[in-house]
Amino acid sequence: MSEDKAKKIIRKFQGIVVSDKMNKTISVRVERTKIHSKYAKRYKVHKNYLVDDPKEQYKTGDKVSFSECRPLSKNKRWRVEYINRKEDEITDKNE
Repeated sequence: MSEDKAKKIIRKFQGIVVSDKMNKTISVRVERTKIHSKYAKRYKVHKNYLVDDPKEQYKTGDKVSFSECRPLSKNKRWRVEYINRKEDEITDKNE
């Protein structure tokens, strides 16, 4: 029997750190835009993910990228890849 191993697709998201009060865990909010099926109006939806942060280096307001990994706890299935930049720095540059 030969088994062809299917290539696993790893999901990746970007979001803003909402909470860093837990040990080695951050809560990241991901916003996306959906289109209503009947009225074709765009609206925003968001979801919070619990992400592993073993070094506890990310703080509230940081914009981070994270990807899927094996289950680390009951609700934690994501690991931080890198920080993009602080959200405060983005608003300061636009003003």
